Amino acid sequence: MTAIATAAALSLPISLRRTCKFTSSKKFQGIKKGFRVYAVFGEESSLGSKKSQWGTLFDVEDPRSKVPQFKGKFLDVYQALEVARYDIQYCDWRARQDLLTIMVLHEKVVEVLNPLAREFKSIGTMKKELAELQGELAQAHKQVHISEARVSAALDKLAYMEELVNDKLLDDRTATESNVASSSSTSTRSSDTVKKLPRKSLDVSGPVQPYHPRLKNFWYPVAFSTDLKDDTMIPIECFEEPWVLFRGKDGNPGCVQNTCAHRACPLHLGSVNEGRIQCPYHGWEYTTDGKCEKMPSTRLLNVKIRSVPCLEQEGMIWIWPGDDPPTTTLPSLKPPSGFEIHAEIVMELPVEHGLLLDNLLDLAHAPFTHTSTFAKGWTVPSLVKFLTPASGLQGYWDPYPIDMEFRPPCMVLSTIGISKPGKLEGQSTKECTTHLHQLHVCIPSSRNKTRLLYRMSLDFAPVLKHIPFMHYLWRHFAEQVLNEDLRLVIGQQERMINGANIWNLPVGYDKLGVRYRLWRKALEQGIKQLPFSKPM
Repeated sequence: MTAIATAAALSLPISLRRTCKFTSSKKFQGIKKGFRVYAVFGEESSLGSKKSQWGTLFDVEDPRSKVPQFKGKFLDVYQALEVARYDIQYCDWRARQDLLTIMVLHEKVVEVLNPLAREFKSIGTMKKELAELQGELAQAHKQVHISEARVSAALDKLAYMEELVNDKLLDDRTATESNVASSSSTSTRSSDTVKKLPRKSLDVSGPVQPYHPRLKNFWYPVAFSTDLKDDTMIPIECFEEPWVLFRGKDGNPGCVQNTCAHRACPLHLGSVNEGRIQCPYHGWEYTTDGKCEKMPSTRLLNVKIRSVPCLEQEGMIWIWPGDDPPTTTLPSLKPPSGFEIHAEIVMELPVEHGLLLDNLLDLAHAPFTHTSTFAKGWTVPSLVKFLTPASGLQGYWDPYPIDMEFRPPCMVLSTIGISKPGKLEGQSTKECTTHLHQLHVCIPSSRNKTRLLYRMSLDFAPVLKHIPFMHYLWRHFAEQVLNEDLRLVIGQQERMINGANIWNLPVGYDKLGVRYRLWRKALEQGIKQLPFSKPM
């Protein structure tokens, strides 16, 4: 039996594609915008005769006769979406044919091993036939795995094409007219009115404004559990207010205002005494709920300083700085199954937390900015895309094997597939055998300062955890990467404060950063159903 052969997909961008046509030899060429259309040769008629024996599973019409036909040189997003949907139908049909091939081959194996057949065949003939069938079965099984991967990829690309259509519809709805006035010193002219489709742009310019109260109504991870010992304190700033973390008598963490009620002395300059934080000025002591339980050298007064809800989960200390009642559950930030935490690093950075999030949600800058660290040796792709569902804040990069997610209010999670150093292009994270998982938490300390929590996990090389002083090396690498970013982001911040719009001309690979900004804008405006999130 002749095995089924497949041809590789074409990969030209939409703007360069020609009309789809069939040739007499059953080859066809498809139009591609991030998806593939496959060509098939040598379909055997024997497969069709077997369909009736297994019911309607294989009773699916060959879709190749219905490939979309378009005239002209260019495709719009609607035509591209139609081709993407056709690609799904073809991949489904192709997978069914592959499965049918395996079933036919298995029947042949049974036929060869039939006791009645053995009486008329020599042992050598049977071995030869079985060896041939074994080879064909191996090829057929391989083809099934290829088809499964194609279906998965086609579904991802279809989601991307649907998003393009959604963006086009949004542009059409927001189309406006602008008046362009042409003036002349010698004559009076009427203004000309032109229609145009404006770019969806954001206005992020001018001095950083006070943070909106609605942005505070979230659980924020502010420290790693390993950094908060029973006898230590961690001073932090959050939304321009000073706080201090410490553990109470029961070992549970608390977060109170980092200002003594007596003379406004910073409490973190003191010490922890029997689960209470002691002011270094006059010795007043406060519990984790802010109540003053001890006042040396004077009569005890009913005094209490501010505290905020504080919990510990999965190795992190969380606080709720908002005025609304806190939610009952905290989001999980654990690394994926199979990963081990290798480094937990805290840094204070002189940039507004939104600008830092913009930077972390962007990968297209890597081969230009990080040329001496992790992106050293990366080539510059002709096109960088971020593929994501129409209603999501997560997706994956193409051509880089990196999955990425923005998790409200201030977290960025990413999983990087590692194949060879300096060669990340061309593979998805699923195709890579080893991975690096990263968590970045950008806490808004003040208008121009961010507290960054960074956690790094690996699904390989567990021995690295036991190498002495390895955490110093990880911190050195992290600081190197951040310093490459900081010199640029600080420059952005200076120009933004002076009136420049840092989101003046967003392009395709800015998608996730733009979605973060639209999400934050909708939150501050009090919109109940926030964009890019699932309906409640």
